[in-house]
Amino acid sequence: MTDARGSDGRIGETNARRAPGTPCWVSLMVHGPAATHDFYGALFGWEFRPGPQQLGPYARALLDGREVAGIGQLPPDRQLPTAWTPYFASDDVNRTAETVRLCGGTVGVGPLDAGEAGRMALGSDPAGAVFGVWQAAAHLGTAVTGRPGTPAWNELLTYEAAGVAKFYEKVFGFELLPDPSADRDYVTLRIEGRPVAGIHGVGDALPRDRGPHWTTYFEVADTDESAARLVDLGGHVLAPAHDTPHGRVATVADPEGARFTLLHAQR
Repeated sequence: MTDARGSDGRIGETNARRAPGTPCWVSLMVHGPAATHDFYGALFGWEFRPGPQQLGPYARALLDGREVAGIGQLPPDRQLPTAWTPYFASDDVNRTAETVRLCGGTVGVGPLDAGEAGRMALGSDPAGAVFGVWQAAAHLGTAVTGRPGTPAWNELLTYEAAGVAKFYEKVFGFELLPDPSADRDYVTLRIEGRPVAGIHGVGDALPRDRGPHWTTYFEVADTDESAARLVDLGGHVLAPAHDTPHGRVATVADPEGARFTLLHAQR
């Protein structure tokens, strides 16, 4: 992790179209959306209202009336793992999807219109990690950052960072900043000089039941207190709270198994 603030580099409202490549939204597909709404509502203070239904039942999570994330329902006949998925901004989702294919990735969904909100696609990189592409129209993405209950950072856990970083560089135009430490396989992805996401190569330490995957960090006021509340709500702590140069973090999972990280960031 490099920057504990919102992935567009600002704190507060973000009612602006993001530069291509900037993480602009996070979405979760689950089997039981009602219970999931209750869980995240109690954990982060989110409320929910209906969103685009092109891929089935879908709701947008709001914090004090501002959109921060989305939760949809998986088809009941598909037992897929639940996971938070970041969406990266694009000015032309069709062109981005074609670039994904040309660079060795896969496009699994779309491109397709999400009503008047915008146009989207879901893809995976050559190592298998799933991500989204969002071409904004009425819906610009996460509307507030830098507050408890908002996405703060997105990080890819994969086998090896340098090779897959080249894929994201070609697809989204990221500037790559490798970590100079010899004992850490990490590449920071930057847009216009700003860090917006990271790629962490962990080799054999990658969870066998997940494979390469993106993980979202959510800002909280108190990491330890939020982790304790999460357990009371039926979630699980996968890595206990600990201090890092960027703040205090804990890796956790919701009741359906979707992993994410709680972060109390240093300012």
